[in-house]
Amino acid sequence: MSEEIKRKRKKKKENQYFTQATEDAIVKYNNCIDPEERSEIYRKEIHYAFFKLTENIIHTFKFYYTEVDEIEHLQHEVITFLLDKIHLYDQSRGAKAFSYFGTIAKRYLIIQNTKNYKKRVDKAPVDELYHNLDYSYDLDYDPLEKDHLSDFIDEYVEYCTENIYTLFPKEKDAIVADAILELFRKREVLDIFNKKALYLYIREIVDVKTPHITKVANHLSSLFQKHYSFYQEHGHTNF
Repeated sequence: MSEEIKRKRKKKKENQYFTQATEDAIVKYNNCIDPEERSEIYRKEIHYAFFKLTENIIHTFKFYYTEVDEIEHLQHEVITFLLDKIHLYDQSRGAKAFSYFGTIAKRYLIIQNTKNYKKRVDKAPVDELYHNLDYSYDLDYDPLEKDHLSDFIDEYVEYCTENIYTLFPKEKDAIVADAILELFRKREVLDIFNKKALYLYIREIVDVKTPHITKVANHLSSLFQKHYSFYQEHGHTNF
């Protein structure tokens, strides 16, 4: 892989609680048929990872709109939900357990948080809605709105970057693909809205003709649509 493409990869923050050993324990748990042994595997090798994962997600994204009195109770709800879905994890699909269960937990919390926030707004007095910044009186503003598409794009770009020479074995195709992916990486700061301008922008990065760009773009688009359909249906990626 070229040094230029390698440098564009984002370094992930490492965690010390949800490791490869945790993922292996989840696989072992799912393959085990003895209830007592499964319980022991969960207690010793999985529970703490789920506990820290849910704790970090709740506080990082400030999921504090909840029907329960204590955040710890909310955390217990999410852990129970993860345990209910643990049998769905399939290591052979290539998804890391940390990302898989993190996505499930986050989507569960988004749904619960949004629902409880709306309940709070419905019950709050009108004057409190106006003066209290914890509520939104701007119909175009939702403090809990999460851009699921943006989350997916981040994972999609990372997957394509890491597997770019598998997806595009030819060096020139890979370079074009990376130029297109660069548009996704910079999507929040780019002020480009028409197709012709996008092609010109790509040509500034790599000197190729339009048909070559179109061919690579169509391949990336097909991959995007396939995985995004799965993401919308299941709530997590299958990269």
